[in-house]
Amino acid sequence: MLAIRFDRFGGPEVLTPVDVPAPVPGPGEVLVAVEAAGVNFADTFQVDGSYLDPALLPHVPGGEVVGRTEDGRRVLAKVAHGYAELAVAREAALVEVPEELDAARALALLTQGLTAWHLLRSAARLRPGESVVVHSAAGGVGSLAVQLAREFGAGRVLAQASTPDKERLALDLGADEPARYPLARRADVILDAAGGELFAHALGSLADFGRLVTYGNASRAAFAALDPGRLGRLNASVVGFWLRPTLALPGALDGPLKELFALTLQGRLCPVAGPEYPLAQARTAHEELLARRTTGKVVLRPGAV
Repeated sequence: MLAIRFDRFGGPEVLTPVDVPAPVPGPGEVLVAVEAAGVNFADTFQVDGSYLDPALLPHVPGGEVVGRTEDGRRVLAKVAHGYAELAVAREAALVEVPEELDAARALALLTQGLTAWHLLRSAARLRPGESVVVHSAAGGVGSLAVQLAREFGAGRVLAQASTPDKERLALDLGADEPARYPLARRADVILDAAGGELFAHALGSLADFGRLVTYGNASRAAFAALDPGRLGRLNASVVGFWLRPTLALPGALDGPLKELFALTLQGRLCPVAGPEYPLAQARTAHEELLARRTTGKVVLRPGAV
């Protein structure tokens, strides 16, 4: 079967289409014919060595797929090697996907949707009427966080984005206004996956008892040391968030995901379908993602040319 593999760490250039044996499911696992594989920013950290031990090379990346099991079920699954025509998933972790929900939107709801849900509900513990600033508001997580913040009762939602077009997209999705630092009014909740200068601006822009939730470092800049005394003077907090351990908690996956599916099918949540690439063009997908030229959910299609 066709798969995308890297044999050394580096940038998108190390991603190579290869012909490899089809995976064989073990006990409690099923084989999934991949309809589409999701591309996440975390995948780029696997490729550059931030997430993986060298002993795991060579490696086929990709953590999520939509596809069909051998008995015909259309499913959404977290996997270990999704950039391929076939993937193996745990039977217990499969989520059946309605036929009317296209693959890109379904994939958007898994990693990005669950991240946005837990950022607001579990990490920030958003309360009705609070103000929310979403960084990277046109991206996969950000575009959903803007909408969910409104759905969960935020009083005011501000969107930070890297271009005017991306700002307009966030406003179309329900943000009240662009977020420009210094903020005119301090914010109760700020969601940041960029790090670097944006993190520093956000930290100084929190209202009393405000929460800055950090869940990534897309800038790849070193974080400045956090002074607990400064947090005390700000009367605010910094909250770290990582989806993987969160999903191991009871009720952290099924309930939120069912709510996201329902909101989407009701038209109250609109996952943004981003560009689609043939599987063999995974390198291009990573290049575009890293250059911030994409919006919404980026996917790879094994059957496309």
